[in-house]
Amino acid sequence: MRAPGGERITVAFDALGAEGGPDVVIPGVRAAAEDGIAVRVFGSPSALEPLGSIDGVEVVACEEVIGNDEEPVRAVRGRPGASIVRAAADVAAGDSHALASPGSTGATMTAALFALKRIRSVQRPALAVQLPVPGRESPVLMLDVGANTEARASHLVQFAHLGSAFSESVLGVERPRVALLSIGEEAKKGTQLVVDAHEALAGSSAIDFAGNVEGRDLLEVEGEVDVVVTDGFTGNVVLKTIEGTAGAVGSAVGRAARSNPMAMAGGLLLKPALGSLRSSIDPDGTGGAILLGLRGVAVVGHGSSGPEGVANQIRVAARAVAERAVERTEELIKRSGVGRAEQRRSAAAPTVADETAVDAGSGGEPEAGS
Repeated sequence: MRAPGGERITVAFDALGAEGGPDVVIPGVRAAAEDGIAVRVFGSPSALEPLGSIDGVEVVACEEVIGNDEEPVRAVRGRPGASIVRAAADVAAGDSHALASPGSTGATMTAALFALKRIRSVQRPALAVQLPVPGRESPVLMLDVGANTEARASHLVQFAHLGSAFSESVLGVERPRVALLSIGEEAKKGTQLVVDAHEALAGSSAIDFAGNVEGRDLLEVEGEVDVVVTDGFTGNVVLKTIEGTAGAVGSAVGRAARSNPMAMAGGLLLKPALGSLRSSIDPDGTGGAILLGLRGVAVVGHGSSGPEGVANQIRVAARAVAERAVERTEELIKRSGVGRAEQRRSAAAPTVADETAVDAGSGGEPEAGS
């Protein structure tokens, strides 16, 4: 896979963040490398020794990891030798084109923000996740799912533009339809935050705004929206509810199929279809959430990713580079005019730190697809 300049795309991968360790990292990185992606793997050379023989893969010695229980901003600032900090710095230095990590969400977001910085005019970066919808060709992109637990209407407006640009450039959706998550389709339904954001987006010509969408419509096969926008607190709760519900329903179906001989016979007939359904909603299939609004590409993977999840994290990061996702996002933000003037009107919002502008230490690690 090639960057716009023609060189082979290189992804900096935080191997120490993977809960499955070398057993998932080695086959995952190997699969990504087979797609022509170069990978600089930050981890233990002895544990990752098999990767040394793969063309395009380089293991960068690193033994220090930031855990989920650590305060992200403090840990990132105080531990420059940690794998995620070094991987992010590698991208900032130009040695890699993009960052991918299945480690601590807070640490990954903070390290990426410190190293890569925000796109000019972007107030708050947002964490976007692809929601796979069985029977639908393309996933629904939802943001924010955890970067900002609190938001202003101007932030939601920018999230809409960020999501639209990513959906078009990386997911291949022509003229994505963007909606706000609310409790009703009417323009005046929802909190004042949603009502104000709706009013601002309704007047935008830079994106295709479809109005409000309710939670029950998020995973509709015939749904007419491609991007769903909300604040990080709501998005994270929705994301975990979807994953929990999918897991509970899957378990219930399995128990019902084993309940008696007749059900077991029916279960055998349904097994291929159920296997395909399970595969379509597997978080490993989407690879991870992407932190939109940065000057570089950063993908936050699911900590419990298997080999396919690791490979897809790297693939998503590489594809974002190949499709000029950052550059196209900058173009849309500039064209839309939702920049610094709007930020000044809304006044400075509380952040963990001015240079991060996200609630990186707020807890809550996205579960599905991240």
